[in-house]
Amino acid sequence: MRRSSDLPRPMPLANPVRLTSPAWLVSLLLLLAFPGAAPAQRLAFSDADFDAASVAQIRAALDALPAADYEKKRYAAGGRVLPYRLLRPKELRAHERYPLVVTLHNSSRIGRDNEKQLEPLARIWLRADIRRRYPAFVIAPQFETRSSTYAEDPVRQVPASSPSADARAVLALVGETLADHPEIDRDRVYLVGYSMGASTAQNLMSLAPDLFAALVSIAGVPDFSNLRGIGAKPIWLIHGRRDEDNPYAGSVRLDEALQGDRRVRFTTYNRLDHATITIPFLLSEDLPAWLFGQKR
Repeated sequence: MRRSSDLPRPMPLANPVRLTSPAWLVSLLLLLAFPGAAPAQRLAFSDADFDAASVAQIRAALDALPAADYEKKRYAAGGRVLPYRLLRPKELRAHERYPLVVTLHNSSRIGRDNEKQLEPLARIWLRADIRRRYPAFVIAPQFETRSSTYAEDPVRQVPASSPSADARAVLALVGETLADHPEIDRDRVYLVGYSMGASTAQNLMSLAPDLFAALVSIAGVPDFSNLRGIGAKPIWLIHGRRDEDNPYAGSVRLDEALQGDRRVRFTTYNRLDHATITIPFLLSEDLPAWLFGQKR
């Protein structure tokens, strides 16, 4: 499979993001080389890497952000109860419509406490700079059991994912949220997920491609069930070549299956594994910037 050239070498941020966090973080941002806004090429590669201390500091910066603005809610339907958190734009302006982001957690955050699902990827929407530049409604549901199950695809010889009943309930939750909040732009409903959450995001896009404007899948297990339905959607696949939990080959096979969709992007991080693959996106604005450029 023909590939484009590597991503440009990361450059230090000229204007580091501002978080409500201690001075060490500002220094960290000045010293670390984060990939800048991802280039427009469909296939991209990066050799970005992070040592253990940097990974811990980056995650700690997100964990330190106050999460009180993520309101605790519960969605109940058909005998199922789905805890979730709802974040609103800091300021709602009259006659303005805002995107809705559905952010889906990995399997280590399974539970019922309505807390653990706010993993670092969900917390980027709490950053002051992101809330100012990319105002959005954000839903972060929590699953009590696995939201996606995996089984070997005998044709492509990689694991493939399928949704649980609780994952399907997210579709109803999105519908209720749209009905309750006319401020949401129905043409800008986005899916973002990591690991199990990325697999579930793919499942939801496959189940209801007309509902969602775009998908970001980070280290997901692919869903091949509705290639025709998702074949014209903006999809950003992100995977670490060293991933031993959800095989990198799965994203390769999905990218191959969607070759006819020129709106699919596939970014490979050659030196990152399953545990570190989200790190390049936690203190950058790459994900919000790309999502906000997509419409249904």
